[in-house]
Amino acid sequence: MRLMPWFHPDRHADRRPFLTARGQVRRAVRAWFEARDFTEVECGQLQVSPGNETHLHGFATRRLWPDGTARDLYLATSPEFACKKLLAAGETRIFELARVFRNREIDSPLHAAEFTMLEWYRAGADWRTVAEDALALARAGAAAVAEDGGAGRWQWRGCTLAGDTPAQWLSVPDAFMQLAGIDLLSTLGADGSPDRAALAAQVVAAGLNVAADDSWSDLFTKVLTARIEPAVGRDAPTVLHSYPAPEAALARRMPQEPRLSERFELYVCGVELANGFGELTDPAEQRARFEADMDEKQRLYGERYPIDEALLEALALMPPASGVALGFDRLVMLASGARSIADVLWTPA
Repeated sequence: MRLMPWFHPDRHADRRPFLTARGQVRRAVRAWFEARDFTEVECGQLQVSPGNETHLHGFATRRLWPDGTARDLYLATSPEFACKKLLAAGETRIFELARVFRNREIDSPLHAAEFTMLEWYRAGADWRTVAEDALALARAGAAAVAEDGGAGRWQWRGCTLAGDTPAQWLSVPDAFMQLAGIDLLSTLGADGSPDRAALAAQVVAAGLNVAADDSWSDLFTKVLTARIEPAVGRDAPTVLHSYPAPEAALARRMPQEPRLSERFELYVCGVELANGFGELTDPAEQRARFEADMDEKQRLYGERYPIDEALLEALALMPPASGVALGFDRLVMLASGARSIADVLWTPA
């Protein structure tokens, strides 16, 4: 049976309470940042590169000049590169409610190809500060739609948490040991280099399958998906932190433990809500990471994206900073009790 389109009056009437909640959460988010002297920015959506992470996919487009010449560009997968250039320019506290686009996404209750990302940066702040920001914003979202003026709640697929539930902090190595029986640090060299064979042996012992072509990162993701993510954030909002260096993306390494990085993710009701970093500002290391990820992307998907040279130039000027990307639609969904991201998008695809 064909589902009624989103613009059918009956279906819109069912979704409208969630869309109203979206506006309430948006106002609460803006008020939270304004009370802390953040500047709202609006970054361009056409980018030289959509990002250089292996499994991140952009929508390509072309800019045409009057003489018929053209240049390939991409719709933004995140405002991150632009925001870092603004930090290099001298901005110190910025945020954006950005429209972003991810290709190869499967439409699901938690995913959409076009969505809204709340992203913010603090110059001079460490990753724990912005992790606390993420928790505070999640709470602000829940309170914004509370009918009794209280702390509100988050809901998702049978899990309900009060908006004032104290948070838990759990390191990734501890999560792997507690939930999968895997000693993750033993599979990393002193410099953070991954030992695929060491991790594969422990993954098999944990009862998970290992394919011949699984890389260390593939195995890490397999354990994370099967054993860690289903368990975290269900009893309390949980900051999962200290990711291994091979999963650092754009995060700097921990000075006291180079096998780990200053990266965290926030989980609420089992849903990944935010991803944050103590930002890497070393252009040479960032270039090396980008190139390695693009080599892997070429191997897996037969394509690679250009490196944004202006970003690397900006990193040399950028102050120490930390930043977070939070799924705004997911926050609205959790705070309002919506069944799917499609319920909280005004015009879903």
